[in-house]
This record gives sequence, C-alpha cells and structure tokens, in this order.
Amino acid sequence: MPNKSTFQPAWWLRNCHLQTIYPALLRNNANPPDYHRERLVTPDDDFIDVDFCGIGDQPLVILLHGLTGSSQSGYIKGLQHSLQKQGLRSAALNFRGCSGQSNNRARCYHSGETEDIQFLYQTLRQREPHTPIAAAGFSLGGNVLLKWLGEQGQHVNLFAAVAVSVPLLLGICATKLDSGFATRYRSNLLNELKAYLHNKLAHLETIGHTEDALKIKALGDLSTINSFWEYDDKVVAKLHGFADVHDYYQRSSSRQYLKSITVPMLLIQSIDDPFMTSDVLPRLAEISPSVQLEFTQHGGHVGFITGRIPFKPQYWLEQRIPEFLLNFAPIE
Repeated sequence: MPNKSTFQPAWWLRNCHLQTIYPALLRNNANPPDYHRERLVTPDDDFIDVDFCGIGDQPLVILLHGLTGSSQSGYIKGLQHSLQKQGLRSAALNFRGCSGQSNNRARCYHSGETEDIQFLYQTLRQREPHTPIAAAGFSLGGNVLLKWLGEQGQHVNLFAAVAVSVPLLLGICATKLDSGFATRYRSNLLNELKAYLHNKLAHLETIGHTEDALKIKALGDLSTINSFWEYDDKVVAKLHGFADVHDYYQRSSSRQYLKSITVPMLLIQSIDDPFMTSDVLPRLAEISPSVQLEFTQHGGHVGFITGRIPFKPQYWLEQRIPEFLLNFAPIE
C-alpha cells in the first residue's frame, strides 16, 4: 500500500485547479540567502545555468523544474529556502534555454532528456567526491529524475530522491490536457513553448549558428499546433531523434523505470492532479523495494497547499521533501 499521507488541503483551496493556480500566480519568489548562478559548458559546446544556494560542505540537493519552468519557479525557490533552513545546500538546474537566455543549440529539453542531469551530477561528483548528494524533481523534472535513476541503477550515488506530480505515462497526460478545463493549461504551456522556440531561433541567427537555426526553421509553422500530441510529434520527436510522438512517449515515460531504481525514492502524486488521470499511477508490482509511493486525494499539480487562514498558505512539500531526505542524509 502507498504511504498514508499527512497532507490536508487548505479548506479555502480544496479544488484541484485552485491548488494548481494559486502558487503560480501569488507566490513570493525571493532568492534565498547565499544564492549564486554558475554556467557550465556542456560536452556538446552548449551551456546550462545552475543556481546554487548555500555554502560550506553540507549535503547537496539537485533540483529539477517542470515544463516551461525554471530555477525561478516558486516551488523551486521555496524548497531552496526550506532546505537551507534544514542544513542542506541545493543546486537548481535550468534545463536548456530556461534560465532567461536561449541556449546555443537547436537542441531543447524534454521529458526523457537525461544527459544534462547526468552531466551536472558528474560535475558535482568530481568537485566534491565525498559530499552526500540527493535530488528532487517536479512534473517534467520528476519524469527526468525517475528515468535517469532507472537508467543508472546502481551506478549513481545519491542518498535519497523525491519526485512530485510526475506525468508517468506521457500519452495519457497529453490526452488529459485535451479535455475540459485542462485545455487552458495546455494552451498556456503551448504558447510558452512556441515563444521559447521563437526566441531560440532569433538567438541562433544572432550568434551565427546557421545550421542550428535551420533545424528550427525546418519544423515549419507551429502557430496552428493546439495539442501536445501534435507538438511532441512535430517538434520534440523531430529535434531529438525519435521516430514519432509514439516513440517519444514510449521511450520517455518514466513509470517503466521505477522497477530499476536503487536510491531511496519518494514519489508524491495527487489523485486529483488536473494534468493526468489515476491511470498513470503505478502499482506496487511495478516499483523496486527502494521506491515509496505517497498518493493524496487532493493537491492539484505541484500545489499541495495547506493552512487554516485564507491567503496565508503553507506549502506542505517544503516540509515533506526535506523530512524525507533528512531520514537518509548522513548529517552528523
């Protein structure tokens, strides 16, 4: 059975859409103390920006944001604040082109792209070979994290990991966003992705990367795309070497990797998540002994807001994630 969760939604935010929308619109995203950005040059001569929080030699937690998010997303900043208070440093990865500046290649990020987290992990391991490292991922970032951990198996040295609101079966989630109120999330996300590609093309032309710019132009007119099935077929599959959208979804969905995870892992999912249906939730037979499941009745998508007083939210994830990690952190 999944873990019994302590989460109780705020009475004034019980609706899944309110849980999802409230933090996106009304959170304070102030930087925590001891915050700094570092740019890492990738093996393919591109770059990723990583926002670090904390100093010293405390354990370090890699953080992965969701689709169209960044290290500036409220759930990332909030968790960095909370981890720091618990004596944990953090390193928030901006997926390519998500740090406020377009990256220097046609290559983007997607739900199955695990090379950059592997590169960041190896970089941190080389710098600090004895530092205890953990990881936490949200939504798309959670899918990337689970897939990476499953791919690596016993070849990755993390003391623990947490994934939240993960689209474990990408095709089901893409279809869910094609109906009802969820189409509003789909429209906003697709508009942001189209802007991401527009800005990338302008950037590539400005810096003279003609070959990469032509790869973006070859995608054709994206303005009429109005579903993730179509976007992922015309853009993600073509840019990243998948045969088509079905190949992308099959290879990149993370539920199939849960059986191979060896790191102590907590998977937190809300049953009322408007980005998916309960069909994506894994059965106990599909997970390794290292994986713990925690399903809540409410919480929306990366919401999980509690608190008795209206407009004074308490973000339960910022208590639950550090609590789980500290159960395994080798802190003296």
